[in-house]
Amino acid sequence: MAGGSMECLSVIGFSLFYLKMVASAKTAPEIPTIDQAYSKISNSITVEWATVPGATSYLLTAKDGNTVIETMVANSPGTVTGLKAATLYQITVRSISAAGRSQPSSPKQAKTVLAAPILEVSSPSPDSILVQWEAVYMAMGFSVSIMRANGLGRIWKENTTNTSLTFTSLDAGTLYTVKAYAWNANGTPGDDSTCNQRTSPRSPANIQVSFDSGALKASVSWAPTEGAFNYTVMALSDSSKLSCSTTFSSCTVSSLQCGTEYLISVLASNDAGSSKSASAVTLKTVACAPGRVTIQEDTPGHLSVTWSNVVLGDYYVAFVKSDDGLEVHCNTSLTQCNFLSECGFTYFISVFAYNKAGQSPLGDVFNYTTAPCCPSDISPVLVSSDRVEIVWSPVRGAELYETKAVDGFTVVECNDTAPACTLSALECDTKYNITVYSFSGARGSNMSCASRFITTAPCSPEIKNISKDAFSMIHVRWRPTNDDATYTVTAQGEKGRYQCSSSGESCALGGLPCGSTFSVTAVAETQAGRSLPSYTVPLETVPCCPASLTVTQVTQSVINVSWTIGTGAQTYVTVLESHTGQSKCLTHQNHCLLGCITCGINYTVAMKAISATGLTADCTYHSYSSSACCPLGVKLYRLGPNGIRIYWQASRGSANYSTDLYGSKGIFTCAPSAGLSFCDVTEIPCGDVYTVVVSPVAETGLKLTFCPKKIYSVTCSGSTLGMVIYRGKRNAE
Repeated sequence: MAGGSMECLSVIGFSLFYLKMVASAKTAPEIPTIDQAYSKISNSITVEWATVPGATSYLLTAKDGNTVIETMVANSPGTVTGLKAATLYQITVRSISAAGRSQPSSPKQAKTVLAAPILEVSSPSPDSILVQWEAVYMAMGFSVSIMRANGLGRIWKENTTNTSLTFTSLDAGTLYTVKAYAWNANGTPGDDSTCNQRTSPRSPANIQVSFDSGALKASVSWAPTEGAFNYTVMALSDSSKLSCSTTFSSCTVSSLQCGTEYLISVLASNDAGSSKSASAVTLKTVACAPGRVTIQEDTPGHLSVTWSNVVLGDYYVAFVKSDDGLEVHCNTSLTQCNFLSECGFTYFISVFAYNKAGQSPLGDVFNYTTAPCCPSDISPVLVSSDRVEIVWSPVRGAELYETKAVDGFTVVECNDTAPACTLSALECDTKYNITVYSFSGARGSNMSCASRFITTAPCSPEIKNISKDAFSMIHVRWRPTNDDATYTVTAQGEKGRYQCSSSGESCALGGLPCGSTFSVTAVAETQAGRSLPSYTVPLETVPCCPASLTVTQVTQSVINVSWTIGTGAQTYVTVLESHTGQSKCLTHQNHCLLGCITCGINYTVAMKAISATGLTADCTYHSYSSSACCPLGVKLYRLGPNGIRIYWQASRGSANYSTDLYGSKGIFTCAPSAGLSFCDVTEIPCGDVYTVVVSPVAETGLKLTFCPKKIYSVTCSGSTLGMVIYRGKRNAE
């Protein structure tokens, strides 16, 4: 029993060990231990801990009451952000691996540092800067420092428990950097704030004023001030306040009033504010300009200018300036001047009064416009059948041009500001009287302008019909619609361009290639120009005849006719004709078979090439002679033991013949003498069956192969003279 118990316990122990091994392989990583947690920035806490074996990442947790903020990091140290300033947090860390996450570490407390004070900085005087801020939560005091922004010079640093501080004895117009932070009860500094502030500039000195009486403006200059970005010049009077601003050390005050005393002062300013007012300079202006100026043109070419008297005016100068820059003037102690004028000009008139202070300011400038000049160089740049485009040189004083084209009671107009006009909707081949009037808003149209005659281009012809004569000439006829016009007809196709011209109603086009399509148009031309092309009329020439035609004898009564493709031809009709009759075929191909051919007859060969639209070309070729007829009545006779005579009845007409005997022991051939209808074959073996063919021989020496074959048996017994036994007939192969 004891032995049995020990064995059981051993098995149980092994099982527990195995289960422990499996469980340990799947457990979460160890719990990290936090080394330290601290805050350097008011919205974050940094945590450091010892690395946990097997951990792939860590979960940092910051807790403030019910507020929990978590951050996932890869390793130590890690930072939790998004926290509140000056707040105590409970910090924990969990390690994470593929098997899961550990329990949180023992918590460690850490408090975020104080928030940075929000600064409001200003420069109340050129040598001081005031720094203000709002109270910071948990702050016990503040440190504020200031130094030049360029890093030169000393640093001023002050500690205070207040929320404002003033730095004095600073340089005017200088940029300073201000830095401030709060500390808590433990003296731990919080976040700092930094900003730049410039001190305001000092007042400019050495103010100088130069007055321009003609332009009623004052040029003011001064000595530059350190740190000033901008200067403002003030001109104050009892009734007005004028100013100008600049970044330089001088400025011009414009629009000063005549007869007025001004106090001139200069203020310097930058982003910190303005300087205090300096002592002002006094300025007195000149008398005012004369008023109630009137201009009259009593007669063309003469202007009269009058005006009213002004206080303090000793004498007057009237200026008259044309828009081409020419200026004249007159001096007088009266209130009137007279001037000469020209067409198409705008005159600008101004009157000045003078006294001891100088010239009065510019008063109202009046203008007077004379009637515009007429265009004199009207030129047509484009003349078509229904429009005319004309141009001319611009003329003085014209704001608009009115162009009129008159033909009897018909008037066509166009108005444009440009020195060009396109008159459209005109009648073709018509003479128009064209006038260009100049117009200005001040004086209206100049109706004295001359006109000129322009004839429009000819009308487009209308093609009536296109025909072809016996000489393959293409005649084009049109309806003439113009006087003294030359007409040109153009046939344009893939194979070229062909033209003909005539002053009548038709012309002929020659040399057009067969089997082609063309677009035919006609234009008319006169001294005035060319018309638009007529509507296009299609033209198709007859198809081309095949360049070559071949006739081949197939059998004694059947021939094969073949030919090359004719351009433009779709259908072919082939005809062989003789005194015995006619044979014809219709096909879309380039060959056909013709039957019922009589042997030994001359035939004429003709063809019709027909296009897809039905145009027909008649084609003729050399005559054809059909082959000689095959002989009739072929018979064999014995001529001794080894000789054979072949006899036949000659066919119609004269022909040469060739005779062939085909046996198992060889082929034997004979040809008769001229005019005979038999021939002899000697030394032919007996006791064999022979196939006999008698064929006509063509003039070329070619032996015809379609004549019938006959079979004869040549025996070796019996008479040595007489007929050979006929065994049958074979078709020609």
